[in-house]
Amino acid sequence: MSGVASTLAKKRALAAGFGTNAKAVPFLNQDFTALRAQCRAEGRLFCDPSFPAEPEALGFKDLGRSSPKVRGVTWKRPKELVSNPEFIVGGATRTDICQGALGDCWLLAAIASLTLNEFVMARVVPTDQGFGDDYAGIFHFQFWQFGEWVDVVIDDRLPVKDGELLFVHSAEGREFWSALLEKAYAKVNGCYEALSGGSTTEGFEDFTGGIAENYDLQRPPANLFQIIKKALEAGALLGCSIDITSAADSEAVTRQKLVKGHAYSLTGAVEVNYRGRQEKLVRVRNPWGQVEWTGAWSDGSPEWQSVQGDCPHAKAEDGEFWMSYTDFLRNYSRIEVCTLTPDTIDDDSVKHWSVSKFDGMWRKGSTAGGCRNHPYTFWMNPQFVIKLDEEDDDPEDGEVGCSFVVGLIQKNRRKLRKVGEDMHTVGFAIYEVPKQFYGQRDVHLDKNFFLSHAQTAKSETFINLREVSTRFKLPPGEYLIVPSTFDPHLNGDFCIRVFSEKQTETLPCDDPVKADLDDETVSDSEVDAGFRGLFSKLAGPDMEISAVELQTIMNKIVAKRTDIKTDGFSLDTCRVMVNLMDDSGNGKLGIGEFATLWKKVQRYLTLYKKNDLDNTGTMSTPEMRVAFKDAGFTLNNAIYQLLVARYSDPNMTIDFDNFVGCLMRLEMMFRIFKKLDAHNSGSIELDFNQWINFSMI
Repeated sequence: MSGVASTLAKKRALAAGFGTNAKAVPFLNQDFTALRAQCRAEGRLFCDPSFPAEPEALGFKDLGRSSPKVRGVTWKRPKELVSNPEFIVGGATRTDICQGALGDCWLLAAIASLTLNEFVMARVVPTDQGFGDDYAGIFHFQFWQFGEWVDVVIDDRLPVKDGELLFVHSAEGREFWSALLEKAYAKVNGCYEALSGGSTTEGFEDFTGGIAENYDLQRPPANLFQIIKKALEAGALLGCSIDITSAADSEAVTRQKLVKGHAYSLTGAVEVNYRGRQEKLVRVRNPWGQVEWTGAWSDGSPEWQSVQGDCPHAKAEDGEFWMSYTDFLRNYSRIEVCTLTPDTIDDDSVKHWSVSKFDGMWRKGSTAGGCRNHPYTFWMNPQFVIKLDEEDDDPEDGEVGCSFVVGLIQKNRRKLRKVGEDMHTVGFAIYEVPKQFYGQRDVHLDKNFFLSHAQTAKSETFINLREVSTRFKLPPGEYLIVPSTFDPHLNGDFCIRVFSEKQTETLPCDDPVKADLDDETVSDSEVDAGFRGLFSKLAGPDMEISAVELQTIMNKIVAKRTDIKTDGFSLDTCRVMVNLMDDSGNGKLGIGEFATLWKKVQRYLTLYKKNDLDNTGTMSTPEMRVAFKDAGFTLNNAIYQLLVARYSDPNMTIDFDNFVGCLMRLEMMFRIFKKLDAHNSGSIELDFNQWINFSMI
């Protein structure tokens, strides 16, 4: 119940503007301004209790407490390392970031690209801090985390080995913004080791809230150079890398000094007049701060002497270099482009795309249906509808249609590395919505739809990255997006985003919550003589049946049946059954009430047998959702997830007693609400005593 309450509280906070670009949520409820003021008033330096300077902050395996890699590591503040530390020296630049002993080149490439956009940089790295008069050993940074901006507080104790910073550091020895930023990002993800290995797009998105796309340079679009140039002009972040073919290739250096399996930043794209013709050049940066391309157009190469007019050449040994666009395509495998959201760009000349974003979850047995390879469960996945109305203006490729990018992000998976989990393999399918469903958002399409309709489009691949994103161009219409894990029955949280060139409508598609309940009441006078005789034997002298007596009766009945499996009715289930039928409030059932209950149980038994399609004597959780509909209940994903979590067994089956108990409680909740909502307004008001009475049933 506390989980439900926290979800509601979060929705209200979002409605109030918290988590937006302009109003970040304090991560772990730590308020930077208040904590700094408190430390200054008390004359002490901040020590972060939520991310202490201990081995657990470093890692869990390769950087775990007993690993030789962390032997001799101490934690020191910048003022203990240099006499006059600075937060930023001469402005944040891409040469401020040099990689340390952590395999997070992907993150450092993203940080290097971040420095190229002053507006974005100023929000991720707030300028209201430093080592001056306000210094109190506390710093803060802001990251986008799955749909909301969070403000992350850290202390400035950094891991040091042999007198040097262990991880990221600046080439300017007294500058510390990049090392502190890395620590804040490690805190968000659980520890430093959780940052090892990844895609630059992940860092791009967490610094901007934008959406990233990947281009395979073995099959580049014809206008890729223009895409790169326009993206850089629009403030997008770009990264590139060279694929590895074996573990031995990882960070292997080629003959011309390019590093395989390593994340680079792409920081520039120009055309120069070279020997009377236009030559396309790109600028690339190695986050190591050294090891540069030695081929054509590299630092000091003869090509620069034959350039007429403007020349962008720089010769510093800083890890940054130029190369021809042709050599770039020949040597690199892929490029990643992060398109920024409208609220990230303060330049009105930039053409903004519209953005829609929704949170969702896959839960074993209820909404984790797996990919299309699993038709029996695929339909259970969450569903979203996108409505495309307007075609693109002046499409670059000449193809008419509606352009949009779908991004599916797994949430919080890096944090789970400590317990042996990692990224799921995820993707999505897109279906054209049949005309009869246009405009409908209160329907969750079922198994029959997916068995009879082919997908219109799909994500480029199912892959175990944090995000899968793909660009599409489809004719105007309505389309259903179904995000899923590759295998069914895997728990995970996700958010799905749609970026579109034109304004679009994207909404979750789910069943409404309603119940069509018949009046099954049997009055005392309607009970026949045979049932009266049975009742008098069962009820005892008081001619009423208590929860304990009902438990005995139900278990004697089900024990004789071989076609259904049950561990027997629990006393709690029998209490729910009595509470639903007990009009007098004495906790017992009279003859009419028991006859009504008996009628319900018989109907539930028929439904149970009908939906036990494999005749195992139990009902699977997909069968359970269909059985609920047969019983008159239409439920959305959120409620269905709760019911599966509370009533099904670990093997994702529900036996007969739990099935009956679940339906009884559902019916009771619907009937109570309907009775209190006399005007069918869809809402009721309870005082505290009423709330306690109903919640305790």
